[in-house]
Amino acid sequence: MKTSRSIKYILLILLYPIFFRSYAQNKGDEDKDMFNTPAKRDQAAIKEAKNGWWTSSVSNKAERIKWWKAGSFGMFIHWGVYSMAGGVWDGQAFGGYAEHLMRIKKIPREKYLTFAKDFNPEFFNAETWVKYAQNAGMQYLIITAKHHDGFAIYPTAFSKDYSLASTSFRRDPLQELANACKKHGIKFGFYYSHAFDWEDPNAPGNDWDYNNPGGDRLLGGREWYDSHPEWLPKAQKYVDEKSIPQIKELINRYHPDILWFDTPHKLPLSENLRILKAIRAIDNKVVVNGRLAGLNNFNFGDYFNTADKPAEFYPFRGDWEAIPTTNESYGYSQADSSHKSASFLIQLLAKSRAKGGNLLLNIGPMGNGKFDQRDIRILDSISVWMKKYATSVIGAGASPLPIQNWGVTTLKNDSLFLHVFQQPTDGKLLVAGLLNSIKEAKVLGGSPWPILKQDQDGLWLSLAEQTHDPVDEVILIKLSSPIKTDSLRRLDNNSNNRLLAFDGVLHAEGFKFGDGKRTQYFVGNWTKKEQYISWPVKQTGSKKYKIWIKYLAAANSGGSYQVKIGNFDQTFEVDANSSRKMLEIGTVSLNDGLQELSVKPKSITGEELMKLYEIVLEPIK
Repeated sequence: MKTSRSIKYILLILLYPIFFRSYAQNKGDEDKDMFNTPAKRDQAAIKEAKNGWWTSSVSNKAERIKWWKAGSFGMFIHWGVYSMAGGVWDGQAFGGYAEHLMRIKKIPREKYLTFAKDFNPEFFNAETWVKYAQNAGMQYLIITAKHHDGFAIYPTAFSKDYSLASTSFRRDPLQELANACKKHGIKFGFYYSHAFDWEDPNAPGNDWDYNNPGGDRLLGGREWYDSHPEWLPKAQKYVDEKSIPQIKELINRYHPDILWFDTPHKLPLSENLRILKAIRAIDNKVVVNGRLAGLNNFNFGDYFNTADKPAEFYPFRGDWEAIPTTNESYGYSQADSSHKSASFLIQLLAKSRAKGGNLLLNIGPMGNGKFDQRDIRILDSISVWMKKYATSVIGAGASPLPIQNWGVTTLKNDSLFLHVFQQPTDGKLLVAGLLNSIKEAKVLGGSPWPILKQDQDGLWLSLAEQTHDPVDEVILIKLSSPIKTDSLRRLDNNSNNRLLAFDGVLHAEGFKFGDGKRTQYFVGNWTKKEQYISWPVKQTGSKKYKIWIKYLAAANSGGSYQVKIGNFDQTFEVDANSSRKMLEIGTVSLNDGLQELSVKPKSITGEELMKLYEIVLEPIK
């Protein structure tokens, strides 16, 4: 089934189908499935929540998340004692998330504490940090109060030695940031690692000092609390004596607008719900993200989160937030130079808003309190774009228009915003599917835009003899009445048409989405012959195209597949040698009118057929 952009928010229950579940990773930097699989032990906690405190807490949810939905764009900050190392330990750079220093290098607790004593960010300036966020158009800021290393970067009354009190820094950076955010009208909150703590002898995660479950050795398995319930009281002691007390401390001391949690699967759902219940008992106005307490098809938080570092977005229902970072690490890494371009991140922001999601862009400041110059350049470039076009993303959401080949669209009241990433080569831009009349078209904040015509396919604009923003040109369309559209995608006769598997119609249950990273934007778990993917499109006039396909053929993949559109109907073998390559498979001549492209299994000889990224129709000149 295909998720409609117009699906209404469902009160109380935030659902996305089980067959949309993403792929899991059980150890390392990131686990892709940030939810619990409930056991018998959890049922009483679920029942208590749904029949009592949680359902009561939902009564003001719409008001609670109103600012967050309007905010649209925020700054995520990963900063702690690990920032001093910057991805280098004992003179050698290491890969992975730099904030996972303690786990990756298996540093003993006492040695890490000795290292932490040198934390003294002399250049930290809350005003400077908040101004970076404000200039970039960000409306909220979230910083790590305690990451997985268990080290609180504020003066806590709990686990004092593993906190700012054991460093050379004698200020409270969280209070200074809270004050600066309030001064500049930025909403403020904390990331808190509630389920993963490498210093506490009772918490999941540290298997090099304590032989605790939840670490890379997978002692007891991913759901260790199910296979070894006798270990659970130890983790509950951590929740009672550190996790809940510190969360309450953060709420009562700093009065955050939002709390952001992570890795819920390290604890059973019953414990995660106990933490959420404690939060709601003292603050029912604070927004809570989707990585505290949730199941595969149900979330007790206020919204869903994507996986880390997305490049494409699979369909979500309800409210959601993406969490890209400027390079490949969340904490500062001097060795990681894989920074994305500002244009990539600006377009990612527009894409997220076009699909109804927020974007929380991560920055990893250095251990001395400064932002990396590479990050500053990115933020400065975003700031330039936002000064012109902020209104097209902040507070704007998804429009019901079909996918546009040149970019994406956002909508705010009677204002339709066209985010043009790719200029049509013939100088004519079709706003496909727009049926109602308009008042005007103009460059956002600029001069009127020439209108060529409006017909059954939509609105045609002239791009000839216009100057263009090479990153994301925003054209404002003022509507004369509530937007009216058809949902059918039009093929572009002059430029490549990317038909992403994420955007296809999924037939039969069982499919799973990849997590959306640059190499993971596929649809997989293709295990049954009745499963197939299709894209309904409309061809204007007659045109000949080359057909390209891109898929991932893993070791367990195998079989044959049929690609069909118009008079093209051919079958191909899944080829491991063609994995992750754009493979030309033929040409097709399409006549004017409705078309459907489909990819169907003919045989499945492996555990799955393949993982499909996309089909591309390239016009033949």
